[in-house]
Amino acid sequence: MARLSTHPFLTSPGAQRFAHRGGALEGEENTLPAFRHAVSLGYTHVELDVHATRDGVVVIHHDDTLQRLCGDTRAIAAMDWAELQTIRTRGGAPIPRLDDLLEEFPELFVAIEAKSHSVVAPLAGLIARMNALERICIGAFDPARTRQARALLGPDLLWSPAHGQVARLWAAGWGLPLALDDFAVVQVPVSWRGIPLVTPRFLRAAHQRGIHVQVWTVNDTDHMQRLLDWGVDGLMTDRPSLLNDVMARQQRE
Repeated sequence: MARLSTHPFLTSPGAQRFAHRGGALEGEENTLPAFRHAVSLGYTHVELDVHATRDGVVVIHHDDTLQRLCGDTRAIAAMDWAELQTIRTRGGAPIPRLDDLLEEFPELFVAIEAKSHSVVAPLAGLIARMNALERICIGAFDPARTRQARALLGPDLLWSPAHGQVARLWAAGWGLPLALDDFAVVQVPVSWRGIPLVTPRFLRAAHQRGIHVQVWTVNDTDHMQRLLDWGVDGLMTDRPSLLNDVMARQQRE
């Protein structure tokens, strides 16, 4: 199977296991205890979301506001880090900084979704300052954010495209000769608005072009097994212990 990239993020043997938001059904999502749990299970890759505080600190959190996880209605972008660091989740965890995670786990690979335009520049600065480029993959639903990250971090950045390029790759699986941008990985859901996206046809189209396919968010045994049998390159799950069990069973068979 052709490969466009020997990027360290993509070169672990077999399908890569990602703890989605640290493993959100086995710990409080996007908290250091969740990431520590995933690492304790042997995970080398995690997925997370980032926002920036008003004073430019990159923090790990999915939502714009703290309402769902902390019961606080304020927006992260409207708070300075000095304020935010006093907040705790409903389970008692602080909102983590991305640099703290990267420092605590210096060999951890991190798939990052940039959740706002304001986070991109401080995120790029943090990655450069910590010399962490080989450990990072960046994606966003808004392609403008990924373009900005690529402009700031250069051609060695590993990035996952948004809807337009994924749609072109899907169409290529049906024989439509559409041009694709130069990306080495796609991080995609199993389906999109009821249309199956990850299929053997899609995987063949990607692999023929050297593109890795990493799928989110897969939380049940049957879907995990089917996707592994089809040859996906990575699975993102909220249930890292379950994915461990499924992959261990597959290796024994």
